[in-house]
Amino acid sequence: MAGDAPPEFLRLAAHPLRWRLLSALAAGDARVRELMAGTGESQNLVSYHLGLLRRGGLVTTRRSTHDARDTYYHLDLTRCAGALAEIAAALHPALVSVPGDDARQSVPPAASGHPLARTPAVLFVCTGNSSRSLIAEALLRHRSGGAVDVTSAGTHPRREIHPLTLAVLRKDYGLDLGPRDPRAIQAVADRTFDLVVTVCDRAREALPELREHPRLSHWSIPDPAHSTPRPTYSTFRATAAEIDTRVGHLVPALTVPGASRTGTP
Repeated sequence: MAGDAPPEFLRLAAHPLRWRLLSALAAGDARVRELMAGTGESQNLVSYHLGLLRRGGLVTTRRSTHDARDTYYHLDLTRCAGALAEIAAALHPALVSVPGDDARQSVPPAASGHPLARTPAVLFVCTGNSSRSLIAEALLRHRSGGAVDVTSAGTHPRREIHPLTLAVLRKDYGLDLGPRDPRAIQAVADRTFDLVVTVCDRAREALPELREHPRLSHWSIPDPAHSTPRPTYSTFRATAAEIDTRVGHLVPALTVPGASRTGTP
């Protein structure tokens, strides 16, 4: 057994630059030039190590839906959690804990016995505020048990919420948004948020002023209303499922006392 190689995740994450890339992507999706700026390394070196992380199944890519010349890198936190559990099991069976079947579930803050000093405020931003940002708002409010002050807005809000947004939230998650219209980002311009999350590439790339916010994260998620020639329930369901997974990783970072606040998924 002394000659056994360490698990692949350990070999990948142990490299100093790859660990820095993993840490950066844990805070949100990013482009190569942003990762270069954060690490101070050359494009060739960053791209090489990102390639290794992709081949290891830890990182995926998605073309920007605003500027197709750009590519966003995304860290699969659910896969990372599984790999870390495998490492613990490989070292000693006593280190294994059995998580819930649903990786998106989180422990409500009240369960820790240490209430938060104040309620964190989060803003989700997309273009139309008719699907992605509204879904994220509803799911974060639901998954956090109301422990997060969450709202959403659009850079160019549509006239009404997409009906498939309402249908998916109601049928798949039992959530009813009630009577409301898409909200313009100007309506929340005077508010202070602990975290601003852009959930569409156009909002991320067209609003450079958002980068001045102390905590900005990006989720590169295509608009389900334009992903296919004719929007379908299954497309909106897949979008909501991706957002729900990301929200599940975000909740502990916001609501568990003592959790790291240096980055958010």
